[in-house]
Parts: sequence; structure tokens; C-alpha cells
Amino acid sequence: MPIAHHAVAKGQGRLVTIGLGSCVAIAIHDPLTKIGGLAHVLLPDPIGATAAAHPAKFATTAVPLLLNEMRALGAKGPFAAKIAGGASLFGKLLSAGGSMGDRNVAAVRAALEHARVDVKAEDVGGDTGRTVVLDVASGAMTITSVQRGDRVI
Repeated sequence: MPIAHHAVAKGQGRLVTIGLGSCVAIAIHDPLTKIGGLAHVLLPDPIGATAAAHPAKFATTAVPLLLNEMRALGAKGPFAAKIAGGASLFGKLLSAGGSMGDRNVAAVRAALEHARVDVKAEDVGGDTGRTVVLDVASGAMTITSVQRGDRVI
């Protein structure tokens, strides 16, 4: 899925997003119903912009979006989250006040905490891009990067 998009699914299948740099992938899973959701978040919050057209674009609106759509498919919880991304691809060059990746990760963690969804695993920060694959049935998240290969969390 592209930046600022999301998907939810039930049962067998995979949800995939590519090109995570400072963006963060949020995967939420309900292991009892085998329902999962994945969002590719670009920014922490919609301050100065509207989230109505693309709620998956922002951490603060992507989490409730995923949970609502998962519940519509029958998910009841408890929910577990995994997150990946939030890299600082340009080092200190553009990071006055903290990198966008750091701000995105912090906003995602806060949004999940607000929704009372525990983060069970994460692969965040660093200076490398990532691709994420969520196995909907198991909740396993595979993170692929050029520098580190594949990692399953």
C-alpha cells in the first residue's frame, strides 16, 4: 500500500507496505479473530491540515481508523500492535528539533497508548528504509531492509 493508506483483512493473507523512511507502519492484530490492519503513517498529526481525506496519513487518526475497521470485520480484542520505520534518513542534516522519524514514532506510541493497545514489538529508528509485511492470520510482521535483510517480529 502507498504512503498515507491503510488496509484491514481477516483470515489468511498479507498486508504490505513499502518505502518506509521516516514514515511508520502500524500493524494492529486481533489474534482471536485473526483480523489485522496496517497503516503507512506519514506525519504525527493533522495540525494545519485536514485528516478527513486521508486519515491513515496521521498517527493520531490512523490508530482509531484501523481499530474501527477491524471491529467492523468482527475484531473484539484484546489488540496487539507492532510498529516499524521512523528512520532518520538524512542524519542531523534536517533534524532540528528531532527528526521526523522520531516524532512519528513518538506520535504512534502515544496514539496506541491512548487507544489502550499494547506495542508488543518494534523495529524503529536507525538510518535505513524498510518494507513491512503483516501476516494477517498470525500477526507476524516481517521487516525487510537492504542493510539488515529480513527480521520477523
